[in-house]
Amino acid sequence: MKYNSAKRFLFSVLATLLAAGVSAQIAVDSKVESVKIGGYLGGRIDDCIEHRVKPQDWDHLVEPFRKRVETHTWQSEFWGKWVQGAIASYRYNRDAELYDIIRKSAEAMMATQTPNGYIGTYRDDMHLNQWDIWGRKYTMLGLVAWYDLSGDKNALKAASRVLDHLMTEVGEGKTDIISTGNYHGMASCSVLEPTVYLYVRTKNPAYLDFANYIARRMNDVDGPELIRKAMEGVNVANRFPHPKVWWSAENGHKAYEMMSCYEGLLELYKVTGEKQYLTAVERVVENIIATEINIAGSGAAFECWYNGRVRQTQPTYHTMETCVTFTWIQLCNRLMELNHNSILADQMELTIYNALLASLRADGGQISKYSPLEGWRSSGEEQCGMHINCCNANGPRGFALIPRAMYHAGENAIMVNLYADSEATMNIGKKGNQPVTIRQKTTYPEGNVVEIEVTPRKAANFQIALRIPAWVELDKCSVEVNGQVEKVAAHGWHTITREWQAGDKITLSLDMRGRLVELNNYQAIVRGPVVLARDSRMGDGFVDETSVVQSKDGYVELTPVAAPDFAWMAFTVPMVLGTDLEGAREPSQIKMCDFGSAGNTWDKAIRYRVWLPKTLHVMTTPYVPYNIDPNKE
Repeated sequence: MKYNSAKRFLFSVLATLLAAGVSAQIAVDSKVESVKIGGYLGGRIDDCIEHRVKPQDWDHLVEPFRKRVETHTWQSEFWGKWVQGAIASYRYNRDAELYDIIRKSAEAMMATQTPNGYIGTYRDDMHLNQWDIWGRKYTMLGLVAWYDLSGDKNALKAASRVLDHLMTEVGEGKTDIISTGNYHGMASCSVLEPTVYLYVRTKNPAYLDFANYIARRMNDVDGPELIRKAMEGVNVANRFPHPKVWWSAENGHKAYEMMSCYEGLLELYKVTGEKQYLTAVERVVENIIATEINIAGSGAAFECWYNGRVRQTQPTYHTMETCVTFTWIQLCNRLMELNHNSILADQMELTIYNALLASLRADGGQISKYSPLEGWRSSGEEQCGMHINCCNANGPRGFALIPRAMYHAGENAIMVNLYADSEATMNIGKKGNQPVTIRQKTTYPEGNVVEIEVTPRKAANFQIALRIPAWVELDKCSVEVNGQVEKVAAHGWHTITREWQAGDKITLSLDMRGRLVELNNYQAIVRGPVVLARDSRMGDGFVDETSVVQSKDGYVELTPVAAPDFAWMAFTVPMVLGTDLEGAREPSQIKMCDFGSAGNTWDKAIRYRVWLPKTLHVMTTPYVPYNIDPNKE
């Protein structure tokens, strides 16, 4: 696969492979017991837990549920978002102090429940208005997550009573769920997810009936038609006319809420086996990759889809909201748990190593609301009269999801989805009683070699599937098992089936050359899964200056250099800068760092940039005449 930078765009390969269905033909369930991630990525996960999750004043998040005076905002989402991130963080690091924080917050939340079952922040006469159902969704998700962790039956009972009360207000013959809230009812319809969870845990048939009602209304002509439009391939940004009022019921392009509804459909598919739900999600994910996801693995502007893939070089207000970034990772992981498509792991890797890492401030204490491809980042406004915003509450869930996404395991198979220094223990075998430890020793994506030690408790025959990313040149990629070379024939899953014994070792070498990507007369450089950026702290010129990046066959010769104290990794890149070619103009070696580190102190005196404007050279670029209508001004 040669990258002809003048003709190809990075994600065309990903979209093509996704459409082709590059999947591992193995049955995989979540049987991973523990994962510990080291290196730089593990350090950032630890930073997020220690400096963002644990210090949160959880009582501040619970207080609005005691007062219940809200009429139209979204105070009710913050606790549910934060506590899910805290619970996932605890599952990762088993911090006893964090567990106690979670327990106290959950008990305080349950104590706010009214006699009729309501847990929310809205005034009695304002129920179902704006974000009320959306907030109830997050409360139920948080309580269910606490029940799953602790076994506290009071939490399951409290969540069930929240749903019971909602069902007295919404449903057939009651208030139509589509008529509540904004975005053609998508915010409210996303309550499908906890509804399914509660059905699975209680087997209450009324909950399944309610879930089917929501799914039906999601697809009706007076609703968002999420299934039909996905099946027909309607672009997510073109499903409704451009809204006259952005934050309104008429806006049908809200990215976060839309993906949340599709997550609910996936959960309902697991229960009902209704194939159209799975197919609809697969097709919408394909469409989002093809039309929206940018070079850093995220998308949306003003939190809505906008055909952003082809427009990403244009400076745009409010791009790459962290809630969108996290939900995209989560949607990809949930879908991959069902269809095992390797392109979804490629997408998660891209997003994690770029958009997600970029969202966390250097000190780990804040999550940016937006992480644009140029300029600077910031924490965003405090929302709803509280000392928090949606992304600070939600962002840690992305970091806590990485361990779960890294490996999937089933009866006779282990999938290695993501590469990073890590150790994981999982149980395979028919009875799930065959422990296997997988240890990755690597500096990837700084280095190109991943050593994987496989240690079953006793010798056993099973399959290990290694992800071969879509961006590698296959002839530059190699796999060895105990020193024996295996042919890497295709992108996707490279499967190794054998009797594994303690001490067996796999060595994977990946193509980490710099790739030049061009779009709309702009240039960007990607090394492995990591996007590079200029940062004014590098001190080597004006980051917005035009240039011509020197490349050969679509590849750029990157020279590693010592990273400054603010960056994870740094390279020099040969560029001809500016618009002056008088005399012999040799390329300058310009420093670039990983996008996640660029601008990471959020100081507006510092500027970074991913897409570099390309200087026009008319001697080598044919003139394309404009079609000018002389009858128009």
